[in-house]
Order: sequence, then C-alpha cells, then structure tokens
Amino acid sequence: MFRKDQQQQRDLFESERNFRLLVENVADYALYMLDPTGVVTSWNIGGQRIKGYSPDEIIGEHFSRFYTEVDRANGKPLRALHIAREQGRYEEEGWRVRKDGTFFWASVIIDPIYEDGKLVGFAKITRDITERREVQLKLEQMQQQLAESQKLDALGQLTGG
Repeated sequence: MFRKDQQQQRDLFESERNFRLLVENVADYALYMLDPTGVVTSWNIGGQRIKGYSPDEIIGEHFSRFYTEVDRANGKPLRALHIAREQGRYEEEGWRVRKDGTFFWASVIIDPIYEDGKLVGFAKITRDITERREVQLKLEQMQQQLAESQKLDALGQLTGG
C-alpha cells in the first residue's frame, strides 16, 4: 500500500512538473493567471516575449496595463472579467499595449477558473496576430481595388469605350 501511494505521488509530481514546463515554455502565446480582481499571479515566457514584461515586473500588477488608455477609461478590462465570469468565457481581438508602449493586435481569451464552486481567478491567453491582421487588411484592400477595376471595365464596355 505504501509503495502504491509513493508511486501515485511520483506520478502526480511528474504530471504537475510536465504541465508547468509546458505552460512556462510556450513562446507564441502569453499564458498567465489572474486572481479574481485581475491581478497577474503567474506569467510565462510567451508573455515576456509578446508583452515585454519579466515575471518580476508583472506578477502582482493589474492586467489592465495591457489595454489602451481609452479602453481602460471605458472600463473594458473589468468588463472582460465580468463577461468571462457570467458567460463562462470572454474572447475578442483588439489593440493591446506592450511594456515599451507599442501597440499590437491581439487575440484574447479569458476563462474563469473555479475550485469547489468558488471563483479563484482567470486563465488568460493572448496571441499577437498583428501580421495576420495586416495581411487580411491588404487582401481586403486588393479585393476592393479589383472590384472597382471590374466596375470601370464593365462601364467602359457598356459605353463602348
């Protein structure tokens, strides 16, 4: 019995270690936890790469610092937490701010985390999708130019010129 308990403990430790290593080392996504009020309680390398903050700089700070001044003034960060809590998830794309003050287009997901039926915080996933957005905008612009060109071409054919 004692040997079985030891093995279960080792398996649990190994599982938790593997999960922690996975989350800490994902570089393309900022994966972090917030407490129920929005204070950052954990931080991964992706958060550091995307947003520019080291764990020492951001853990203990409110996540609203990632939002634009206008979004903060409009209460968007707390509204996002409220929606996540009430609807079970919050998802959006929008502008976010890096430590150096530059903006990036982000895909954001916030999930509430419950333990024994009590809200203990939020899991937050952010991805920088600025490049994808720029490509999409260029494609839309090209499609619009093509449509305009086709209209002019059709008009030219109708008028015989």
